[in-house]
Amino acid sequence: MDGLTGYLRSDGRWGLRNHVLVLPLHLAAGAAAERIAASVDGAVSVVHDWTGEGSDEDVARVGKVLVGFAGHPNVSATLCIGLGEDDATLAERARERGARVEFLSLEAGGGTAGTIERGLSVTSGLAAEAARLQRRTAPPSAICLGLECGGSDGMSGITANPALGVASDLLVEAGGTSVLAETSELVGAEHLLAERAVSAEVAKDIIEMIERFERAAASLGVDLRGGQPGPGNMKGGLTTIEEKSLGAAKKGGKAPIQSVLEYAEAPGTLGLHVMDTPGNDIEQMVGMVAAGCNIVAFTTGRGTPTGSPVAPCLKIATNSDVFRRMRDDLDLNAGEILDGTASQLDMGRRILAALAGAASGLPTASERHGNAEFAISRVAPRAAMPTYGTVSRI
Repeated sequence: MDGLTGYLRSDGRWGLRNHVLVLPLHLAAGAAAERIAASVDGAVSVVHDWTGEGSDEDVARVGKVLVGFAGHPNVSATLCIGLGEDDATLAERARERGARVEFLSLEAGGGTAGTIERGLSVTSGLAAEAARLQRRTAPPSAICLGLECGGSDGMSGITANPALGVASDLLVEAGGTSVLAETSELVGAEHLLAERAVSAEVAKDIIEMIERFERAAASLGVDLRGGQPGPGNMKGGLTTIEEKSLGAAKKGGKAPIQSVLEYAEAPGTLGLHVMDTPGNDIEQMVGMVAAGCNIVAFTTGRGTPTGSPVAPCLKIATNSDVFRRMRDDLDLNAGEILDGTASQLDMGRRILAALAGAASGLPTASERHGNAEFAISRVAPRAAMPTYGTVSRI
C-alpha cells in the first residue's frame, strides 16, 4: 500500500480525514448543529432523531455511538451540543479517549440562536487548529475497513463481494483491520464463519450471534429463512437467504476471525472481526464507523447512493449495467469479472489500491455528492417509545 497517508492522533490511531464534527446529542439540538457546520469550512454535522426517550438498552446504545463519533480518528475535534449541562458527561467520555471535544448546551447558551452564535466561534477555532495538521506517511495498520453490501443482486456473491474479500485479506495480511457486519445477511453462513474463528470461544460467539438474531426475529413472528431475501434482492436474481448470506459472507475473504463485536464496539486487535449489526445499510455503517472504522467499502447491485458523515465510502458495482446507469454514484465496476475482463484477484487488488487512494485523500463518489446519512440502530420498538414527557439524558 505505497503512498498511504493519514493524520496520526494522540491515542495512536490514524485518521484518514480531518473533519471538525458538530454533534447534536439530541434531536432538539440538530438545527443548531446543522447551522453551525454549514457556516464553517471543514466542519460537518449529523442529524438524528434521538430524543432521550426509550429503553435502557437504547440509552447505552445511542450513547456508545455518539461517543464513538465524537472521538472518531477521522475527526480532529468535536463540538457536542446538548440540551442541558448534564449532557456534558457524554463529551467527557469522549475526552477520556483522548479526543479534542468541546461542549455547549442550549439551556446555558440561551436557546438555539445563542448556541449558534457561541458555536460558530468555537467551531471556527477548532477548524483553524485542524487546518494546521498535515498528513504523514502511514502504515497499512492505519486502516480499519468496514465491509458492507447493500442492494445485493445475483452477481454480488460472484463479483464484488469475493473481490472485496480478496482486498480485505490483502489488507489483513499487511497488518490492517477489517470488520464484517450485517447479521441478518450472515444467516445460513454462520457455520462457515465459525470454522475460521481463532478459538472455540469465538466460534461459539459467531453461532450464538446468529441464533440470538433468529430468536429475536421469531419472537416477532418473522421467519427469516422464509422471508428473505427482500423484493429488491429477488428482482436482482437472489432466491434464498442462504444464497444471499453465502455471497455476503464473501466480503470477509478467508482470513481468521479474531472476535465477535457488539454494535459500535471497537476491535481490540488487528485482523478480521465480525460485528453484530442490523441489515439496514445506514444503521449498520454507523455502527462500524462508531467502532472506529475509518473507511468503508460498499458493494451494491442496485447502485445504492449511501455515504458516511465522517468516513470515505468506496462504492463498488456488482454488474456493469448498474455501473453504466449510475456511474456518477459508483467508484469501481466489479462487473468486469463477469464480463471476462478482470479476475477476482485483479479486482481485489484494484479495490485495495482504490481504498489506499481514498484513505490518502482522494474523494469518493459519495463524498463528492455529500452523502452523509446517519441513523442509530435501536433495541426498543419505535412505536413503544413515548413521544412526550420529561426527556431523560443520555
